[in-house]
Amino acid sequence: MERFIPDEGRIQSTIDNYKRVRNDVFEAAVKAGRDPKDVRLMCVTKTVEAEYINPVLDLGADLIGENRVQEYMGKKDALHLDGVEKHIIGHLQTNKVKYIVGDVDMIESVDSVKLAKEISKESVKRDVTTNVLVEVNVGKEDSKSGIYIEQLEELLAQISVLEGIRVKGLMTIPPICEDITQVRKYFEQMHRAFVDMGAKGMPNIDMDILSMGMSGDYEAAVLEGSNIVRVGSAIFGARKYF
Repeated sequence: MERFIPDEGRIQSTIDNYKRVRNDVFEAAVKAGRDPKDVRLMCVTKTVEAEYINPVLDLGADLIGENRVQEYMGKKDALHLDGVEKHIIGHLQTNKVKYIVGDVDMIESVDSVKLAKEISKESVKRDVTTNVLVEVNVGKEDSKSGIYIEQLEELLAQISVLEGIRVKGLMTIPPICEDITQVRKYFEQMHRAFVDMGAKGMPNIDMDILSMGMSGDYEAAVLEGSNIVRVGSAIFGARKYF
């Protein structure tokens, strides 16, 4: 098998991009009147080789997100993960849960009771508590996973009684919009739901994390209350699909 040789130019551009995005997030937090330390930058590493991820981790990036269980498992041993939090952010099939529970710090894409029950079962088996976010399909798009805001309270109530799983907040991917003001309306809607659900005081449900905003709209998301932005291509460049 041919040895992979990383592109030094891409490594440098990745480092430069990371510093720029980190600064943009900081400035957006300040503009929103928030403490920049309260907003975390997730480096989304889907289709990115470890050789391009590690320089960013070495600079202090402390949160990565992977979409696919298989890809994460295949490259985690090559990553500099000391002190780094790992999240699964893509749609998770129930048959993949057993491979990931106990191996990542959070599953951000819980969108059904069935999936929550599987995470609960595997967590109890391993004697761990798995932190999760509930994924909301804020734009009600057929092409996206996630539940509708109207279903949120019922789903949270059903998850709240499960062992080995703890809801830490919400995650969303808004529709693609031509105008950033349209995107901000979706983010505002999510923030309102986040606050409303937190006020209900359901057991085993903490509304601590609102994960929204990606490469094209992360600054708007911070302005609307996001405290995790998930940025991939703006750091690592356009994705490669194999």
